[in-house]
Amino acid sequence: MVPSYSPYDYAVHEDPYPIYARLREEAPLYRNEELDFWALSRHADVTRAFRDHETFSSANGVSLEPSAWGPKAHRTMSFLALDPPRHTRMRALVSRGFTPRRVNELGDGIRALTRRHLEPLLDKGEGDFVAGFAGLLPMDVISQMMGVPEADRAEVRRLADLVVHREEGLNDVPPAGMEAALLLVGYYEEMLAERRRSPRDDLTSALLEAEVDGDRLADREIIAFLFLMVVAGNETTTKLLANALYWGSRNPAQLAAPLRDPARVDDWVEETLRYDTSSQMLARTVARDTTWHGRRIPAGERVLLLAGSANRDPRVFDRPDDYDLDRDTSPMVSFGGGRHFCLGANLARLEARVALTELTGRIKGLEVDHDRAERVHSVNVRGFATLPVRLEVR
Repeated sequence: MVPSYSPYDYAVHEDPYPIYARLREEAPLYRNEELDFWALSRHADVTRAFRDHETFSSANGVSLEPSAWGPKAHRTMSFLALDPPRHTRMRALVSRGFTPRRVNELGDGIRALTRRHLEPLLDKGEGDFVAGFAGLLPMDVISQMMGVPEADRAEVRRLADLVVHREEGLNDVPPAGMEAALLLVGYYEEMLAERRRSPRDDLTSALLEAEVDGDRLADREIIAFLFLMVVAGNETTTKLLANALYWGSRNPAQLAAPLRDPARVDDWVEETLRYDTSSQMLARTVARDTTWHGRRIPAGERVLLLAGSANRDPRVFDRPDDYDLDRDTSPMVSFGGGRHFCLGANLARLEARVALTELTGRIKGLEVDHDRAERVHSVNVRGFATLPVRLEVR
C-alpha cells in the first residue's frame, strides 16, 4: 500500500524521513487526491524539475497553502513566484542590493550581533536556544540590512513568527497570521516612504535606487521582496542554527570536530543543511503536460519538489541517514536549483558560520533537552520552536 503523505501532518513535522524513504521506493511520483498535488521525492527527479522552469512554473507561488497559492502569489513571495522574463528582471534588480560584496561586508556586523545575543545565554549557562539566540540573530541581521530601527525589531519578529505559524487542523494561514502580514506590509510601506524622503546606506534605499537599463522597481515590488526576506530569509536561518545544535547533540562524536577545530564549522553547517534542511519542499505548477515514472501529469497541476527527501536519497548519498561531517554534501538541493537557486544562500551560510564559530569558541560542550524540544508546525519549513540547551562554558 502506497504511504500517505501530507505536508500538513504533525507526524510529518516530527519526522518526515521514514515517509520520504517509502515514497522514493514505492511512489517516486506520488499523488494526493484530497489535497490535489503530486510529489517528486528522488534526488534526480527533484534536481531535474528545479532546472526545468519551462515545465515546472513558479507563477502560482511555492507553497501549497490556499492564501499563498495563485497568480497573485508574487505580491508576498516576490520573484519566488515569477517565471522568466519577469523573474529575470526582478532578480537582476534586487540583486543590486544583495551583491556578494554587500553580503561579505556584513561579517563584522553579524559577529557583533552574535556576541550581543550569545552573552546572556553563556552567562546563564542554559536557556532556550531559539528564543534566546537563533530566533533573534537572523531577524536582527536582516533588519540591520533593511534599516529597521532596533526599537522596532522585536515587533517585526513577532509579526513574522505569526505569519509562518500553523495551527493543527487548519490548512492555511490562521487569522492572526493574515493580520500580521497586513501589519508587516503597512510597516514596510511607511519605511519605504521615509527612505524615499531620506535615503540611507541600507538595503531598502539600495532597492529604491536599483536600476538596470533604465528599469526600476515599483514600490509594491520592493515591499514584496522585504516581506519575503523577513519571512523566508529569517525563518530558514533560525531553523538552520537550531537544527545544527540539535543534530550535533544527537551525534556527539560528530560535534566533537567543530568543538575541537573551528575550521570544521563549515562542515557542520553543510551537513546540517543536507541532513535536515530548513526548507523541506517547494511547490510548482505544471505548465505543460509531462510524464514521470510512466504517468502523465496534466498541465495546470501542482507538484511538490521534496528537497528534504532528495537530500537523503541513497542513490546519491552513501549512508544518507547518518549525520557525517566528513561527507561530500555538494549534491544537496537545500537551496533549490536552476534560475530559482536561493539568492540568500551566501548570507545564510555566512550567518551560520559566524554564529556557530563564536559559539564553539566559547564552550567546551553542550546538552540539548530533547524531551522538552518543540518543533515548529509549518508546511514548508522544518525546525524548532523551542530548543532547551545547557552550555558548558570554557
